[in-house]
This record gives sequence, structure tokens and C-alpha cells, in this order.
Amino acid sequence: MATYGSFRPPERCVHCCGPFKTYDCGMKTLTLVRHAKSSWKNPGLPDRMRPLNKRGRRAAPMMGRRLAEQGPPVELIVSSPAVRAAETAEAMAEEMEYPWDEIVTDDGLYEADGAEILMVIERQDDWIDHLMLIGHNPGLTELVNTLAHAGVENVPTCGVVRLVYDVEYWAQISEVQPVQVMFDYPKRTSG
Repeated sequence: MATYGSFRPPERCVHCCGPFKTYDCGMKTLTLVRHAKSSWKNPGLPDRMRPLNKRGRRAAPMMGRRLAEQGPPVELIVSSPAVRAAETAEAMAEEMEYPWDEIVTDDGLYEADGAEILMVIERQDDWIDHLMLIGHNPGLTELVNTLAHAGVENVPTCGVVRLVYDVEYWAQISEVQPVQVMFDYPKRTSG
């Protein structure tokens, strides 16, 4: 996984610009993902070290494919350092054709409440137009309800919430309502 220092601005805007990203289009897409289902097979294993179980290993690539089909492409993936979150990030990244070695881990996402997750978001570079975070409940659900006033009781394992904002800076997302909210999860049917 990469460190923050290895990233360069993309050559094109993921929302509206032409072939070269010459300016910020004023749109930010935030994709929040709860890690996929984890294993409790080894009760002596520290919480951070729990891997995905069989269901989680199926759900993460499936949700990655759904995100890839829906677009826009993710420019930066930031994951909790917990094994289950990192495995979720890697499985989804593969389906989205996002390089594994550019996934960033941030200790601030492990056991974080909504306000702490928001701080991680707000410190991201503003040239990033589509940010994806992989984290944990209850903080993730708390943040979704704070930002979108969505009334979501629980973001399930491998659940995805995509929020689109008409803002130029990540620090502005807590000040406005998203212009688009998408909520998806593995057990959702397309009908």
C-alpha cells in the first residue's frame, strides 16, 4: 500500500472536464464502504488481524464490479489498516482496475467515529475529485447520517454509500447537502 506522498493529480477530471484536467470542476464524489464480512473463526486473533470470511471474499469483488460499472472512476482509495478493510480495498480495487500499490492506509479510520472519519476526508488533497474510504461501523453509519441526513440504521458489511457534492474543496462537504446519494449493498437486488 502506498503512502500519501506518491500521488500525482490525474490528467483528466472524473466528472466533466475534457481529456486534460485543467481546472477543478467543482464536484466531489465521496464513496464510503464498510469492510466486507470478516471471520470470527479464530477467537484469539486481535481485532485488527481478522481476515475476510468466504462471504466477504465473494461480496467485495462483486461490489467493486458494481462501482466500476456505475463510474466515475475512483482517484484515491484510503483504507483502515485492519486486515478485513485492507482485503476489502484490494478486492474492490482489482475489479475497478485501481492499482493495489496506490491504496493508502490511514490509522485514523480504525475504530473512528463519524467526526474522526470526516477529519480524514477533509485533509485530502482537493485535486482528488473521487475519494473512496473503507472503514468500520458504527462510525461509517454515523457519518452517512450526518452528511446525508439519510436515516440509515446500519450500513451493512460491504455496503457502499456514494455522495456527490457540488463543492470544490473536501472541507466543504459537511456544510452542504449532497446533490446525489446512492446506497448499495451485497444483498440488494436489482429489481
